[in-house]
Amino acid sequence: MEEVQYRHEYKYPLTYGQVMIEDAKIGMVAAKDIHVGQGGSYHIRSLYFDDYDNSCYYDNENGVDDREKYRIRIYNHSQSRISLEMKQKKRGKTRKEICTITLEQCVSLMKGEIPGEIGEKQALLRRLAYLMAVKLMRPAVIVDYDRIPYVYRQGDANVRVTFDSNLISISEPEKFFEKEATGRGVMPTGQALMEVKYDSFLPDEIYSVLQLSGLRASTFSKYYLCRKFMVR
Repeated sequence: MEEVQYRHEYKYPLTYGQVMIEDAKIGMVAAKDIHVGQGGSYHIRSLYFDDYDNSCYYDNENGVDDREKYRIRIYNHSQSRISLEMKQKKRGKTRKEICTITLEQCVSLMKGEIPGEIGEKQALLRRLAYLMAVKLMRPAVIVDYDRIPYVYRQGDANVRVTFDSNLISISEPEKFFEKEATGRGVMPTGQALMEVKYDSFLPDEIYSVLQLSGLRASTFSKYYLCRKFMVR
């Protein structure tokens, strides 16, 4: 049986000035993700699900350690690859399960409907369908932002450092594929988010370059930030 791989993940709110500095420093030791465009970044849009009791939201607010979230994700507004993802946090570490879904399946999910056909290799979609039937899991919010990603792989070290900006909350699930969909900015003006993810250890080189000891990590997810004005 294949061992489940969990990763460490830390989030740091930064000013744009700090982002420019950290970006320049990490760029000296890590490479940009191969999927970035000419501008060195890409756009991410995710449609998150929650149940009738908003359990995903309150689990994050209350710091529940063993929790999971479901989301549909696309990049650069493209419909060519649509992914359903489950992100789980357990004992302070995270892991993801991913399966691709069709456009027709995605449209059904956007409407809060269980897709009519689920493929043999879509176990994750089958699990979401079960939660939609039993716990009334439905689309909750669209999380929209731009990302600058770096990857560092040396020996056993596997590190990913990303800078997320222009974080927007969109309350209408039906706008998931609308390129010009507007929403509400959820971070203070001039602030962005740096995320540091790694497997078993964080190399001293990365730790010292980013000077993480002088930064304060955030305990809240982008999903939580995008919903906190909607749930009250």
